Amino acid sequence: MNPGAAVQPGSQGAEQAYDAIAPVYDDFTAHHDYELWLGHFLPKLRDHGLIGRRLLDVGCGTGKSFLPMLERGWEVTACDISPSMLELAEAKAGNAAQLSVADMRELPVLGEFDLVWALDDAVNYLLSGEELGKALSGMRANLAPGGLLMFDVNTLQTYRTFFAEEQCVKRGGRRLFWRGQGFDDTPPGSISEARFEVETEDGAANVETHVHRQRHFPENEVRERLKAAGLECLDAYGHGFDAVPKQPIEELVHSKVVYISRRIQGASGFG
Repeated sequence: MNPGAAVQPGSQGAEQAYDAIAPVYDDFTAHHDYELWLGHFLPKLRDHGLIGRRLLDVGCGTGKSFLPMLERGWEVTACDISPSMLELAEAKAGNAAQLSVADMRELPVLGEFDLVWALDDAVNYLLSGEELGKALSGMRANLAPGGLLMFDVNTLQTYRTFFAEEQCVKRGGRRLFWRGQGFDDTPPGSISEARFEVETEDGAANVETHVHRQRHFPENEVRERLKAAGLECLDAYGHGFDAVPKQPIEELVHSKVVYISRRIQGASGFG
């Protein structure tokens, strides 16, 4: 793991939240089925001309998102804002992937990649349109000619349910609590918060409680930021827990929206 890419000032919220959740992240997200998800979305990427096998995974977390690509024979470079999450990813991948600490808002050029992606909530930790624009510009700068960018954002449905509810997952003798602080009428473009807490069976807390703060990005805003960053939106799909891509996008039905884009030839790419 390369520690040389500095985490930028102002990024501490997401970094600290994921450093805190890192020891139990895989337990809390054990239901996330990346093979199922990829089975639906890799064909969509091929439909848009995906070639090559070089992947940049931005916000890779513990590596769950890129491990299936290593198994498919891809060359993987990955980064995350949380050193603790990357340590877990490194333990899984060993030397099979190039890992570094980086803030997606100040993403360095790590190479030329056939596919750049930011999956499973990474983009939602950006808290303004300006931050989204910076992240998109940085990801665009890492695309090889003809390369594709794919990322997801949460819908209003997610912020009006998951971020407005309390959930408890019991694993390994621990109780993992997600305590949403949101509302069932959260408006578009809002910032929502949730507290994540962990207790052992005897009631003791053994993981630091931290607040997860995310922003909803409406489709029109995402498309505007893509264009400003020098990216053409090729497709957008909504999906629910079955991971089946559907159109049109329904903010109050689907849990996520997935965007696929590529460089606009000759565009300057400022977000």
